[in-house]
Amino acid sequence: MSFLIPCLNCGPRPVGEFRYGGEILKRPQPEASDRDWASYFYVRRNTAGQETEWWYHKFGCRQWLVVQRDTVSNVVGEIRWPGEPNSPRDGDKASGD
Repeated sequence: MSFLIPCLNCGPRPVGEFRYGGEILKRPQPEASDRDWASYFYVRRNTAGQETEWWYHKFGCRQWLVVQRDTVSNVVGEIRWPGEPNSPRDGDKASGD
C-alpha cells in the first residue's frame, strides 16, 4: 500500500522516496549483556497499530525523520527531527540515540 510521508523539509512525498529504518527502541547501555544487545538488534515488537519509526528521505533532502505511523492503516501522525523531545504518545518506546 502506498502512502505519503510529510517530510519536514520537502512536504508530502510518496513513501517510495524514503528508506524505512525500523522501529525506534531504547538503546542498551554500552556495558549491557550480549543478550540485551542481541535483543536490541534482532527482536521487534511488530506492533499492529501506532509505532514510532525511523524514516530516511533517500530521494529527497537525505535527512532522517522520526515518524509515528499506524502500521495497520499506514496513516502517518506526528513527525519530528531526531533529538526533538518525544511526544506523550511515544512513552518509553522512543529514544533518538
